[in-house]
Amino acid sequence: MIRWMCGYTRIDRIRNGVSRDLVKVAPIGDKMRESRLRWFGHMKRRSVNAQVRTYERINISEGCRGRGRPKKSLDGVIREDLKVVGLTEDLAQDRRL
Repeated sequence: MIRWMCGYTRIDRIRNGVSRDLVKVAPIGDKMRESRLRWFGHMKRRSVNAQVRTYERINISEGCRGRGRPKKSLDGVIREDLKVVGLTEDLAQDRRL
């Protein structure tokens, strides 16, 4: 879509990053990280008994593991996002950041 907005075709062999810079659109990974961290802050500000915090109490049974790479957990992804942005879990309470 961005390539179409700029008037390029695939034949022009213009990289996605170049066309994204022309339109000034952020990469999708950054937007996904932003929304995950927004949800994480919302969840951490709620009380411990709130319905949104039930994911913390879910106990994954140690059953038969499938083949291949293990699936990423929400905790692991949030931890990586916080590390990339340079924040800690304590800062989720502060809405001014």
